[in-house]
Amino acid sequence: MSQELFHQDEPLSEVLQQVSGQLRLSLGNIHNALTRLAPPELRDERQSVDLDAAVLCQSYYRILRLTNNLSDASEPERREGEGMDNDDIVAVCRDVMDRAAVPAELLGIRLDFRCSRESQVIAMDGERIGRLLLNLLSNAFKFIGTGEKRVSLEVRVEPDSVYLTLSDTGLGIPEELLDTVFDRCRQAKYLSPPPHGLGLGLPICRRIAREHGGGLVLASEEGRGTAVTVSLPNRRGPQKLRGPMTMDLTGGFNPTLVELSDALPKQAFTQKYLD
Repeated sequence: MSQELFHQDEPLSEVLQQVSGQLRLSLGNIHNALTRLAPPELRDERQSVDLDAAVLCQSYYRILRLTNNLSDASEPERREGEGMDNDDIVAVCRDVMDRAAVPAELLGIRLDFRCSRESQVIAMDGERIGRLLLNLLSNAFKFIGTGEKRVSLEVRVEPDSVYLTLSDTGLGIPEELLDTVFDRCRQAKYLSPPPHGLGLGLPICRRIAREHGGGLVLASEEGRGTAVTVSLPNRRGPQKLRGPMTMDLTGGFNPTLVELSDALPKQAFTQKYLD
């Protein structure tokens, strides 16, 4: 169990594993029923059916995301470097921003991606880094506020480290709450109302950064936005380190919509965007 999330509480870890397992079984039945009641061809033909199905679909994705976070929180933190291979961090970041472009457009958000290099290969788990970035984008989308809506990702390559900075023009975080952002999942008084989740996203992002031998730093000013910087070692590995077998947490569904489901309108889950 991750010490930062639940302080090595082994019984709680076992409970979370059982809860996430039972949720996955129920989710499978819900999706099968939804597909039978509102098959894609019917959703294409009837807008009213499509919109009703979109509400159910979004709820499904949100519960799947919560289940994934509970499952992640119940697992031991990986050893540094475990499951990594040499991959292009610039390409991974660009791909995430490209996939988030349409959901961002639905919210009226402009996305910017900046990097002075076309590529930079480092030792990393590209799937985990992608999940980290989507979690950060989800937070940015949820709290973007009104007025100018802009979210930027900058990749900066230094001799020893690669820095990923995701910044937004959103609501920002009050100064008195900055010290709680990595511990909100354990303090009920700080939890955001639905659908904003249990506060597991940032602790999971920090865990992923630490698994890579890096770290995560957050800076925010209320009313002016938030910037999260992830540091990763600028080095390559000799070979992929074998780790435990992992399951596809998205269940084969669009990982971008899964991770952003708390932040998007129901229109993002109509058949047009699911195809």
